[in-house]
Amino acid sequence: MIKKIQLPLQTINLILGFMVWVTLSSLLPSIREDIIIPQERVALLTAIPVVLGSILRIPLGYYTNVLGARWIFTISFIVLLFPVFYLSVANSYLDLIISGAFLGVGGAVFSVGVTSLPKYYPKERSGFVNGIYGIGNAGTAVSTFGLPVLAAQFGWRTAVQIYLVLLLFFIVLNFFLGDKKEPRMKTPLMQQIKEVYKNEKLWLFSFFYFITFGAFVAFTVFLPNFLVTSFGLSKVDAGTRTAIFIVIATAGRPSGGWLGDKFNAYKLMMGVFAGLTISAIILAFSPNLALYTVGCLGVAVSAGLGNGVLFKLVPQYFTKQLGTVNGIVAMMGGLGGFFPPLMLSSIHNLTGQYSIGFMALSQVSLASLILILWMYFDNKKAQKI
Repeated sequence: MIKKIQLPLQTINLILGFMVWVTLSSLLPSIREDIIIPQERVALLTAIPVVLGSILRIPLGYYTNVLGARWIFTISFIVLLFPVFYLSVANSYLDLIISGAFLGVGGAVFSVGVTSLPKYYPKERSGFVNGIYGIGNAGTAVSTFGLPVLAAQFGWRTAVQIYLVLLLFFIVLNFFLGDKKEPRMKTPLMQQIKEVYKNEKLWLFSFFYFITFGAFVAFTVFLPNFLVTSFGLSKVDAGTRTAIFIVIATAGRPSGGWLGDKFNAYKLMMGVFAGLTISAIILAFSPNLALYTVGCLGVAVSAGLGNGVLFKLVPQYFTKQLGTVNGIVAMMGGLGGFFPPLMLSSIHNLTGQYSIGFMALSQVSLASLILILWMYFDNKKAQKI
């Protein structure tokens, strides 16, 4: 019974973790009404939670194999009580930076499930299982849509404090329903890294996830404030549109995992990067909200499918070091969400527009398409030998 509930339990854990992770960016338009934040520092503030949320994915993936998902989720949610409370009483830009950095723990829990759940299912279902777990990305949609609504009704500080209650509930839930007998692997972390760091596929998968998940995270934290300042939308409207983007990208993840189980994952990734290339070009030449919406939806579909397909590929090449490899790949994906908002903000400050930044995304996606083509033909050649 306990083993059967791990997939739904860990999926809702990820939903909560991602809800907390994007709390700051979701409420930023409301927070700026109370706390002075210079425009040139907005991008840094929204990117800060992404840093710790990315770097911690390696140790959390590793220690999931050592201690089990039950303890890692429980400890992570206990730690998150501090930054959530601190954010709710923040009165300065420094307070926001400090709380935002530790909110990153919410994003780091992603590597817990992708390490733990494959232990309960056969390899041929790994893509679908990781895709279902990836539905937890919807937590970002819950916050970007729900928090502005709650803030409008009760104030943004009260909206943040509601998450304290949720965290306490999930701490108890994981303590009692987490699997106490999850299989453990205790190979030292540095030994696992030494075994995989020379494998070119690790870094190619990391680069691909840097683009696909990075695009998802970057648009999630960038869109709410961007839509308000650039198109004059209301905070609730901007939150709703961002939530739609997240829902589409999140729905694409299990779809990508399922497709990865049924079809050639390399061919699917070719379609993903072709879609990202075209969508980014549309964004670069978007003079109005309608075209911008088309480009964003294209990114949502492509990134969502790519996130699901990629974690079908990883377990095919790494088994003994799966926790560490998942952590490294997941870290790179998170860091992929850190740099774009800063880059777009810098480009806008220099040129007064974002087009160059979106063109850069299209070119990096095109380079990824070329690399995945090379991997596909190299893999076919290896199979013939």
